Amino acid sequence: MAHMVDAHVGKRIRQRRWLIGMTQQKLADMVGIKFQQIQKYETGANRVSASRLWDIGEAMGVPVAFFFEGIKEGDATFEPVSGDVPPDMLSDKEAMELVRTYYAIPENQRRRLFELARVLSDVA
Repeated sequence: MAHMVDAHVGKRIRQRRWLIGMTQQKLADMVGIKFQQIQKYETGANRVSASRLWDIGEAMGVPVAFFFEGIKEGDATFEPVSGDVPPDMLSDKEAMELVRTYYAIPENQRRRLFELARVLSDVA
């Protein structure tokens, strides 16, 4: 059974990779390993070494700390991002697709869409 921290780090690798539209094969090529190893990291079956996590972060444009966000120090429990957002929101494919699609919109239109969403949430 995977340690909960290893599972969390693997989940963050998968979320980031999916969000930026990168395949397991592409990430593996950039890091210099086989894609099966990426699969094992993402499920938490294999623990990611510090240097490999550094390389993965570099390949995906995030600092190493990104992979540990959401873990409460000291007891390795997970905190929700905010009071109304479930802690596993980023594991929801629909939510991830929404985020990826949102960032594909030009910035000026994205800002207007954001304001519309804010107004709609206030009315709900």
